[in-house]
Amino acid sequence: MNDQPFIDRIMAELSQRLPSSLGQLRGEVENNARAVLREAVARLDLISREEFDIQQQVLARTRAKLEQLEQDVRDLERQLAER
Repeated sequence: MNDQPFIDRIMAELSQRLPSSLGQLRGEVENNARAVLREAVARLDLISREEFDIQQQVLARTRAKLEQLEQDVRDLERQLAER
């Protein structure tokens, strides 16, 4: 998953809130925060929207097949009961 826009938004917010009195430490704080964010997001094991949409389509097809199989079983049971 491309987490860069998410991290960039958080870093922009952090940069605005960091006091200007940090001076040269400001860049170091930002770099460390960016590294921590990247690591945290990587551990979340997120998927992209595209991957999610694909899985949703697979689920819909699977559900349709299951419903058809259930109907087939009901039809077969009815045929057996009529004998």
